[in-house]
Amino acid sequence: MSLQQDVMSALKEAMKAKDQTALTALRAVKSAILLAQTESGAKEDLTEEQELKILQKQVKQRRDSAAVYTEQGREDLAAPELAEADIIAQFLPEALSEEDIEKVVVATIDKVGAEGMKDMGKVMGIVSKELAGKADGKTISNIVKAKLS
Repeated sequence: MSLQQDVMSALKEAMKAKDQTALTALRAVKSAILLAQTESGAKEDLTEEQELKILQKQVKQRRDSAAVYTEQGREDLAAPELAEADIIAQFLPEALSEEDIEKVVVATIDKVGAEGMKDMGKVMGIVSKELAGKADGKTISNIVKAKLS
């Protein structure tokens, strides 16, 4: 079953359960997927990688918003954002630990023969593709910087 079908079935369950937080989050995901499909051409379905990127973006947006609300002392606004992020994150594959990410980065650095910060782009490109949906880009970037410096 594709991600879009999973989201639709979860949306139906949320409607039946009258779970407003889940409804809001899942409708946003559905909307983002439909928008991406119409951008790329209505004939083709999105690849799994594209769907994962959409989900990651949705989760990141909500977590960033929650961080801003928390900074401003607005816990009443931060809590729903975090709840929505958790609901959307259920559709993402399980995130890798930093040690696992580090192993992939080290293996890639050895394979490419990267010798400094000038090779960061090469390493980031390969690692980002390999860990798509399994690791946050910022975490990957920090580990690559630490290993190359």
